[in-house]
Amino acid sequence: MTVPPSVTPDWSFEREHWRRGHFRVAGVDEAGRGAWAGPVTVAAVILPGSAAEYPFRDSKQLSAAQRERYAQVVREVALAWAVEHAWPDEIDRLNILGATHAAAHRALARLNPAPQALVTDYLKLRVSLPLSAPPRADALSYSVAAASLLAKTERDRVMLELDAQHPGYGFAGHKGYGAPAHRAALHERGVTGAHRRSFAPIRALLSGPASLFGDPD
Repeated sequence: MTVPPSVTPDWSFEREHWRRGHFRVAGVDEAGRGAWAGPVTVAAVILPGSAAEYPFRDSKQLSAAQRERYAQVVREVALAWAVEHAWPDEIDRLNILGATHAAAHRALARLNPAPQALVTDYLKLRVSLPLSAPPRADALSYSVAAASLLAKTERDRVMLELDAQHPGYGFAGHKGYGAPAHRAALHERGVTGAHRRSFAPIRALLSGPASLFGDPD
């Protein structure tokens, strides 16, 4: 499902739960699922059920400065919020989907007050709560957009820390994704503890000279 950049979030998915008496609706979103390094980060946010308008948007539609500013607004107005990471060892053990689910469950368990229903960005969690999981919910739902802002800004902060711990890999710039500079650094410097060894490009590099990378030049 492609959502035009001009589309703004609203309360449509939350209202479906409100009509059933579930007023504490948590939005859930993640950042970093496709990266080769660093954690996958999941945020859960319960916004006040007042149907107010917010400036929140899918974090991918905003500049870094906007994301930081709006993430602070989320933390100020939310009834409850939580952010959890699944680190590379957990990702390698559970696979990326399993680790994302595990981090989501940890984040939801920390919400106080507890949610009565969930809206996720196509993340079909196994929960006893009523769940809506439409694609691109981060662009369509205020609650999920708020969660996307917390997940993205917190993961970016972690990647800046990893950049300081592992200089030369460019984590501050590409945030652990498969950019050409990241591929080149892996060939030159090798795999770090921040990398997801179960991901095919990293696994191939560890297996020997014949890898999926090809010539970094």
